[in-house]
Amino acid sequence: MIADFCKSLGLIEKYGSGIRRIVDYFKSENLPIPEFRNISDGFMVTIFGKEVNDDTDKVGDKVGDKVGDNLTKNQNLILSIIQTKQTISALELSKRIGISKRKIEENIRKLKDLGILKRIGPAKGGHWEIK
Repeated sequence: MIADFCKSLGLIEKYGSGIRRIVDYFKSENLPIPEFRNISDGFMVTIFGKEVNDDTDKVGDKVGDKVGDNLTKNQNLILSIIQTKQTISALELSKRIGISKRKIEENIRKLKDLGILKRIGPAKGGHWEIK
């Protein structure tokens, strides 16, 4: 009833358009997509900032020497984030970088194939190693 009242006053455009606009804005700015969750008596939004890390260039240089600078920006970001948190999951990488989990897994597979990245231990409880 409150939403109907606000809509009739012109305070809101239409139902459910806010989340879509937020996601579109984050995509257009190449920022990680926020996480939206229903919690007990409300709604929680987690916004991830852009990873600012000088190690990205260092990792890219180190790895670039091995593979001829053929890594993508996302692959360099993945390596940079893994360097700071070896136990990170593909889902968390997806949220931080702002691309799908499937794309993260594709990039990780390419990094493994190049011999740059190795998984030590199981999916849960294991960690990443940059060679």
